[in-house]
Amino acid sequence: MDFGRFGVQREPCRTVISLVRNQADPGKLQLLMSFLRFLPTLALIAFAGGAEPPNVVIFLADDAGWGDYGHNGNLLAHTPNIDSLARDGARFDRFFVCAVCAPTRAEFLTGRYHARGGVRGVSLGQERLNVDERTIADAFRAAGYATGAFGKWHNGSQWPYHPMARGFEEYYGFTSGHWGEYVDPPLEHNGKIVREKGYITDLFTDRAIAFIEKNASIRKPFFCYVPYNTPHSPWCVPERNWRHYQEKPVTQRGRAGSKEVLEETRCVHAMLENQDENVGRLLKRLDELALREDTIVFYFSDNGPNTDRWNGGMKGRKGTVDEGGVRSTALLRWPGRISPGTSIRPIAGAIDLLPTFLSLCGIARVGDKPLDGRDLSPLLLGQGGDWPDRMIFSKQNNKLSLRTQRYRLDPAGALYDLEKDPGQTMPVEVPEAAGLRAVLEAWGREMAVTAEDERPIPVGYPEFPWTPLPARDGVGEGGIQRSAGAPNCSYFVNWERPEDAIVWDVEVATAGDYEAVLHYTAPEPAGATVELSFGDARLAGKIAPGWDPPLMANQDTLPRPKAESRMKEFRPLILGTIHLARGRGLLRLRATEIPGPSVADVRLLTLTLKP
Repeated sequence: MDFGRFGVQREPCRTVISLVRNQADPGKLQLLMSFLRFLPTLALIAFAGGAEPPNVVIFLADDAGWGDYGHNGNLLAHTPNIDSLARDGARFDRFFVCAVCAPTRAEFLTGRYHARGGVRGVSLGQERLNVDERTIADAFRAAGYATGAFGKWHNGSQWPYHPMARGFEEYYGFTSGHWGEYVDPPLEHNGKIVREKGYITDLFTDRAIAFIEKNASIRKPFFCYVPYNTPHSPWCVPERNWRHYQEKPVTQRGRAGSKEVLEETRCVHAMLENQDENVGRLLKRLDELALREDTIVFYFSDNGPNTDRWNGGMKGRKGTVDEGGVRSTALLRWPGRISPGTSIRPIAGAIDLLPTFLSLCGIARVGDKPLDGRDLSPLLLGQGGDWPDRMIFSKQNNKLSLRTQRYRLDPAGALYDLEKDPGQTMPVEVPEAAGLRAVLEAWGREMAVTAEDERPIPVGYPEFPWTPLPARDGVGEGGIQRSAGAPNCSYFVNWERPEDAIVWDVEVATAGDYEAVLHYTAPEPAGATVELSFGDARLAGKIAPGWDPPLMANQDTLPRPKAESRMKEFRPLILGTIHLARGRGLLRLRATEIPGPSVADVRLLTLTLKP
């Protein structure tokens, strides 16, 4: 709860409650009760009698549509564990996120529309959340919680954009927008690259459960964020799950009709079945640790469906700001506090999560920037009363949309009555339409991007000395190209000439010596000499030995989309040590001698500040 709004913190609130329970004299009691009327109801519930604050587990699916779950009427779906959250807790009837991944994550983290925090896209640095934004994890950590994130981050890879700079004490996963390896993947754990064994969703869940077990053993409250990366492509799922769906008929079809690729629809549901199994594993472990009653569990997705499949008849999919592109399932369970089967009818969204969870847990907000979200705890606790109407806005590039309780105004200025026309098939004109258009136009001006994103890549923070510089954050010059159109999990190829170069726009925070490690593949004859430079500093190294592994064959259940790279095993090579001066400049990697037909394919360069 954001007691800061009322000028109090948790301990003073407990003191007040204690005085009331100990029957202070009538004059003081009347004064205290007047004061308490201004506090949300949950303050009395959570802290009377010295109750411990609840734990929090938040699951986030990647590219799952509202219609992908059994509790929303999908007959193909097998999601009993996720569905149980709807049965045992609260279901948000109309919950809105963003049209794509990184913006939703930013709104969850800050309680503010993503454009306010500098998040403009999903790759090439546009996914980064400004460093002056304070996050929900900052607040929970300041309140004494253990904080951990296990999965896809997608709001910045380098310190101070890294999750461990944004309030999370432990991080395990990948920081980019999507990942090309779901089986035995290379991942990051607290600033170190680790090559794991297993399916990626299983691995995230294993680490999240270990985090919960560790903190349960020392009776420390925890905030556990589990952002899965399924059912985002590539289409890869364990064989046991694929067998359940490989031959299943798809009886509910998307609005696109014949454009729907049925094998992809089946694979999405196999991936969600696997995800549901993992949600079930974690919920079961909470039960075994006797933490069910003490833990808030929330589940949602980051945008609409990533393919043309059944989505309840709504218009739009991922990437659009129509109803189907931004509506997400949203389920919250807190046994003994939130009644089973609760239905939240007022519209809500990702911007509401920060104020709501802080309120439910009695935590003061960190940071003073104005929030766009509302505290939904009165609705969850049955104390909503006459809930005031509101508007929720959506932005994807230059496309804007507005949602009220009844209407959606689309980017073309068409207004739809979603109570009568949930599929957005027939525009209407009502007296309030002109006012809504004016409001959306004004909001669009407020959120407009007025300049290019010129933020450099930060390098060299002593508190996190390791800086990854992946191919997606660099620029290829000359003939160098990306391995595929989607930058997030790509690598540089076609490096063949002395005039070719790979460049990163960086800003060095700390002058010093840095160990440079290149992750490469190179066919024989290898041995190209490369030079890494920054200003007047130079480092020469030789790419050897030759390392030319085949493209991985065990990753895909279905053919990989053309825009996504097929992956291979990259080898780390210590180039040496380079002294970097403080300041901004271009970090350039080029070849000075090329004995063979090419230099190397490059996935990653890392710089580690030496003590």
